[in-house]
Amino acid sequence: MAESMPTAYERTLVEVLNCSKTYADGTKALQPTELRVEPGEVLALLGPSGCGKTSLLRLIAGLATPDAGGTLKFNGEDVTRRAIEQRGIGMVFQHYALFPQMSVQANIGYGLRIRGVPEAQQRQRIGELIDLVRLNGLEQRRPAELSGGQRQRVALARAVAVRPRVLLLDEPLTALDAKLKESLRDELAELLRRLHITAIHVTHDQQEAMAIADRLAVMQAGRIVQLGTAEELYRQPAQPFVAEFLGRVNRLARSAEEMREGTLRLGALRLRCPALSGCATVLLRPEDVQLGADSSGQGLSVTRRVFLGERVQLHLALPGQATPLICDAPKDSPFKTGDRVQPQVRAEHLMPA
Repeated sequence: MAESMPTAYERTLVEVLNCSKTYADGTKALQPTELRVEPGEVLALLGPSGCGKTSLLRLIAGLATPDAGGTLKFNGEDVTRRAIEQRGIGMVFQHYALFPQMSVQANIGYGLRIRGVPEAQQRQRIGELIDLVRLNGLEQRRPAELSGGQRQRVALARAVAVRPRVLLLDEPLTALDAKLKESLRDELAELLRRLHITAIHVTHDQQEAMAIADRLAVMQAGRIVQLGTAEELYRQPAQPFVAEFLGRVNRLARSAEEMREGTLRLGALRLRCPALSGCATVLLRPEDVQLGADSSGQGLSVTRRVFLGERVQLHLALPGQATPLICDAPKDSPFKTGDRVQPQVRAEHLMPA
């Protein structure tokens, strides 16, 4: 029964056209912004606190109005001045916002009841959703009797029960502990793809955004600074902020000679990178540094070894650099503090800063 649900959801194209937001105190929360969310796409708005992602989400929801000149369209229809209840929006919040006196079943069906959906149809849709979010057997429990993950599933089921045109998720997993967050993150990604619903997901968690969204819009200081798939943004960041926000990077300074030669020196290794000849600093991800044993006596010294379970993080003293070169090695790496190693790096893994 649940498998037939995805066809019932309208796939909505969301267009944000020249939308900015200035608050009454003069704060410019959002610079003029253009954004297109494709029908059925899951898009993550990602960035640090205060970057404008929640302000943009509020504009799309109808909880705030854009500055003069801004337009919001759903499937080509102007919804800029429409109230939230007229836009066909479903919302899931960080703190669930469930009715504490109502059962799971009643919470999920609340939006259907106030819309006057016939009772038989309500029962069918609630039953489908309980199956879909795996809450079978908990129908009569109240929110206080549920775990955090179960409450978040109820909130999600309630939001999609009314079959919204667009689903908005505002930091939906923040209140959960790390292990539960990882489990629910995967469930949420699977559910959104089964529903084929247009969804916009606000988060500051890079791993969450990468796991759930089809595309990411990275925001900084009220602007979208880069838009693309997780892999595009991770491997081809448009600016250092994106590279450093999505994962970890080593910042490597280059001498005037290295810039002139089009090289980068890592101890005895001289790496040719002519494409970066004008960059005084380059970025390199820790997982892109491969290590071998040093037989020349000119290798880099391991100054620290940190065991992280699935990997070992090694800190290497690098001549001419203020900070160590950090390398992610396999968990069974034999290298320890005091060893000398030879790094190997492919030029295409270097990024401009």
